[in-house]
Amino acid sequence: MLWVKAFHVIFVVAWFAGLLYLPRLFVYHAQTDDAAGDERFKVMERKLFMIMTAGGVGALVFGLWLVTDYAWAAFAASGWFRVKLVLAGVLALYHVWCGKLVNDFLVGRNRHGHRFYRLFNEVPALILIAVVILVVVKPSMGGLDG
Repeated sequence: MLWVKAFHVIFVVAWFAGLLYLPRLFVYHAQTDDAAGDERFKVMERKLFMIMTAGGVGALVFGLWLVTDYAWAAFAASGWFRVKLVLAGVLALYHVWCGKLVNDFLVGRNRHGHRFYRLFNEVPALILIAVVILVVVKPSMGGLDG
């Protein structure tokens, strides 16, 4: 099971590299006003999204493996674990939203300025902090603990 956990962490790190960097590309892309820069960012965003998706899928596969073979029995009644799963779901939705934004830029429909993307860029970092604290500290969650 330690191998599964190791691969889960590896894929989570790869996924987060994209979750943290892609929105930064959106910031710079939203500030670009030349055609060559616009095309360059479209290519970078599309390729990074594909790599990021591979990391997300790997994290999901190994995470589900851990949950079904180990974590559910050990932590199902733990509030921190339930919150972690919800936050992982929020990250998956954020990932899908990033894909929509990549597509919006690709077809010339970006609706947001660089300030929006600067705030948007902070979401995965805040979730990462929360998840690491939950997993390492395993705090009591009051009414969420079974």
